Amino acid sequence: MIVMGLHLNSPPKKIALFLIVFAFLFLPTIDALAKLLGDSISAGQIAWSRFLVQTILMCPMFFWGLRKHKTRKIFLQFIRGVLIACTTVLIFASVKFMPLAEVIAIFFIEPLLVTMLSAIILGERLGWKRLAATTIGFFGALVVVQPNYKILGLLSFLPFLAALSFAFYMILTRKLSQVESAGILQFNSGLSGLIFMSVILATFSSFDIPMLEVKMPQVQEWVLLVLIGVIATLGHFILAFASKYIEANILAPFQYLEIIGATFLGFWLFGDFPAPAAWAGIMTIVLSGIYVFKKETSMTT
Repeated sequence: MIVMGLHLNSPPKKIALFLIVFAFLFLPTIDALAKLLGDSISAGQIAWSRFLVQTILMCPMFFWGLRKHKTRKIFLQFIRGVLIACTTVLIFASVKFMPLAEVIAIFFIEPLLVTMLSAIILGERLGWKRLAATTIGFFGALVVVQPNYKILGLLSFLPFLAALSFAFYMILTRKLSQVESAGILQFNSGLSGLIFMSVILATFSSFDIPMLEVKMPQVQEWVLLVLIGVIATLGHFILAFASKYIEANILAPFQYLEIIGATFLGFWLFGDFPAPAAWAGIMTIVLSGIYVFKKETSMTT
């Protein structure tokens, strides 16, 4: 059996493909739960809870890993955690004001930003075709954000900032993954994000900044906060498992299933559905992202 060029000739590959589809469709649940909590819990506090749960869940693997590996490049690992913390806060703040599908779609300019930043920071070659596809993808994002800008103003650019932060995070991940295991990286990003968010909330929670307010959650809010952390941690583990059996060039296009999941959840829970113009922008982002990734893959094979 062949799916998108992948030969499903072994049970692990079949299981991995199923888990990929499930994970990418299910991961937008994190943002949907954050949107549900957004009217009562700040984006900063939701992010803090997410990293707290991730750190607790990852503790056993971290201490087991310490017996085999010594953590390297601690400062860069902390910066990486700060970047994922900033990304998380910006995404959770975005979904409070904007439809889920549109936030996720704009966020997916991140692979395009990684391409641009890798050329600038890492000196990787950027041909005119990839540059053109990247530029077209950015225009697609502007098409998606335009109706929201009329209502929200600069707040509508929060997903762009989230994508930029995550692009730097991914560049650091590329560098650190050469010397560190995935489990240790996951724990360190959670712990660093937790420390950073704790300092930020302790410092700025009294400054009347809506996305950094702190309150004692109700029982049902605690349940949703813990669920966000559990889903986020398990989702990353599923993708890490799948990447062992499925090549990156096959895996990448599946990430855009998140837009389908976000569209369904947005319509089901909040009555949001992207307008035709927004769909045109979303498809532009998706096609540009897939093209750029395919070009990058062909250059490394």
